[in-house]
Amino acid sequence: MSEIDLKLKEIDNLKAELDSLRPLADLQVKSLKNYYDIELTYNSNAIEGSTIDYNETKIILLDGITIGGKSTREHLETINHKEAIDYIEEIAKQETKEIKRVDVLGIHRIILTVIDTQNAGKYRAYEVYVNKGDGSRFYFPNPAQVPNLMDDFFFWLKENSGMHPVLLAAEAHYRFVSIHPFIDGNGRTARLLMNLILIQNGYTPAVIKMADRKKYIEAIEAAREKEMTDFYNLILDAEKESLEVYLETIKKNVIWK
Repeated sequence: MSEIDLKLKEIDNLKAELDSLRPLADLQVKSLKNYYDIELTYNSNAIEGSTIDYNETKIILLDGITIGGKSTREHLETINHKEAIDYIEEIAKQETKEIKRVDVLGIHRIILTVIDTQNAGKYRAYEVYVNKGDGSRFYFPNPAQVPNLMDDFFFWLKENSGMHPVLLAAEAHYRFVSIHPFIDGNGRTARLLMNLILIQNGYTPAVIKMADRKKYIEAIEAAREKEMTDFYNLILDAEKESLEVYLETIKKNVIWK
């Protein structure tokens, strides 16, 4: 049995244990909701360069207080990301698990609300690239290709719905960022899309942590060379940790403040 298969087995055992403890008490649901709103928002924004730290994220989201010395954009990124989490949670309640173009455009629209109204919820019309460490550039697909590539992406999601949900979520994340359909907000949208797939299938939200940013970027680069192992392992480890947090919260009656 491969390392990935062993991790999947461990994850599914943890999920089965969690499922046996459902339904959760209302106070536990609210506590976990607050915890993951902060964890997902802080880490996702920090990966993209936000200087708002964990405690400041907590203050903005739970207390509604503005942090002195931080830009309006960073405050909006924090608030918008939490609203986008609420949005995917609502989508996950729907009977169908099919993720459609309108869902992804909706996530992106919320992420860029007020920040970039012109481009929010719209595919990009410009070339985008990233600078590589050796001074060269990696170019994402031409904007004229984006609509067809995204149609192919949604078809792939539908055709591969039988894949293990954690691997499906991981690969969907990678395929999405490879297309880079938006002018900005691609990483945040990809991580929320990944978590939408996990939540739809009864799994817990997976947090890619700022502390793992280098590992995360390197795993994406390896996947571009058709080697998905590191990326799968990163997401599997994140999901396992999340399931353990849920179980500890329930068993020890932890209330996250």
